[in-house]
Amino acid sequence: MMRRTNPVGEFEALFERMTEQFEEMGRLDGGWMRGSEFAVDVAESDEEIVVTADLPGFEKSDIDVSVSERTLTIRADSETDAERDDGAYLRRERRHSSVRRSIPLPGDVVDDDASAAYRNGVLTVTLPRRHADAGEDSRQIDVE
Repeated sequence: MMRRTNPVGEFEALFERMTEQFEEMGRLDGGWMRGSEFAVDVAESDEEIVVTADLPGFEKSDIDVSVSERTLTIRADSETDAERDDGAYLRRERRHSSVRRSIPLPGDVVDDDASAAYRNGVLTVTLPRRHADAGEDSRQIDVE
C-alpha cells in the first residue's frame, strides 16, 4: 500500500522552519532588520525643511530629537518586559528596541523655532530655514 503524504502538514513544517530562521536572523547583530535603519522623508521649501520618520512601536517619551549645525539626529529606545502565566509555567519575555539615525539637512535652520510631533507611529520634525547667517548651537527639540 502506498503511503500518502499530508501536504498541509508539510507546508506547516516548512513555514515553522522559515519562521525560526527569520527570528534567528533578526536576533543577529546586523541581521535583516538593522536597528539603526528606519524610513525617513526629507521635504524642503523656501520657508522650512520637514523630516518625516516612521517609528512604529515607540512611545512619544521614547523618542529623542536634536539638531546641530546641519544635522538632525533622531533616537528612539524602548524596553518591554512582559510576563505570562500559563498554569504551572511562567514565561517572561524582554525586548529592547533601539534606533538612531543622523540626517544631513539641505540647508541652515532656526534651531529655536524647530518643532516635532509624533502621531500614529510617525514623527514629523519641522525646521524653519535660516535666511540670515547667525551662530548655531546644538538644541534639543521637544516631541509633542
